[in-house]
Amino acid sequence: MINNIQILDGGMGRELARMGAPFRQPEWSALALIEAPHFVRTAHDAFIAAGSQVITTNSYAVVPFHISDAVFAEQGAALIALSGKLAREAADAAQTPVKVAGSLPPVLGSYRPDLFEPVAAKKLLKVLVENLTSTVDIWLAETQSSVAEVEAVRDVLGDDPRPLWFSFTLQDQLDEQGRAHLRSGESIEEAVAAVLRLSASAILFNCSRPEVMAAAVQAARAALNAENSALDIGVYANAFEPSDNQRGANEGLSKMRQDTDPAGYLDFAEDWVAQGATLVGGCCGIGPEHIAALKQAFSK
Repeated sequence: MINNIQILDGGMGRELARMGAPFRQPEWSALALIEAPHFVRTAHDAFIAAGSQVITTNSYAVVPFHISDAVFAEQGAALIALSGKLAREAADAAQTPVKVAGSLPPVLGSYRPDLFEPVAAKKLLKVLVENLTSTVDIWLAETQSSVAEVEAVRDVLGDDPRPLWFSFTLQDQLDEQGRAHLRSGESIEEAVAAVLRLSASAILFNCSRPEVMAAAVQAARAALNAENSALDIGVYANAFEPSDNQRGANEGLSKMRQDTDPAGYLDFAEDWVAQGATLVGGCCGIGPEHIAALKQAFSK
């Protein structure tokens, strides 16, 4: 850890696009995995060089929602295993210790708690878990819109002893009292209660506007303190333009905002840490240069 702040990686999809890797909707970051996996390894290496202490497998889009039922049935298991292998190799080649987090996405659609169905979700999650289990150090259920989604993840993982991180995505605006909510409308306190009940090791917030994160961290820390819990809290925000942040997956590429350059993003991150965050990285649009700024700041 750096000053007790652990540095995560950034957004894989936009980094692949910026590097010139094959990239389009609906396949998103899975397309490089299918057509040119060396780009995925290069992206992992770039984030590690920038200071990431945890890198995430490029398995987020390896679900039928992105690559189709047919491609998933034929290639899904192999592509998921490849995402773990590439991350593991990058971590093992690093000069300093790097852990691999196995990405368990919202398998039935990002930002869409209304599409969640537990039986269908668990069937897909099992394929992800079975094909990542040999290569990951941490399980990361990310961009989760509701408590029901993380309950399904916990059920599929069973008694797997590895750390489990639950990362929730938030509504774009705070309510009139300045409180953040999950995209399902559930409160941060309800999310914290689920994290504790399901024996997760950390609660995080990701793929949301930087402006709503501090309120979520503050509420989570207060709820954890009330339970005498010192659980880690993490944040990795996206860089979407506010007007585009409500797009669902496969609804076109969102525009990137200009005020989340490395210095601007660091300003937000320093506020999250002040509110109690101990894990910090980036989501869509946050690249190695942002991670380098975080590392430099939090290693002082």
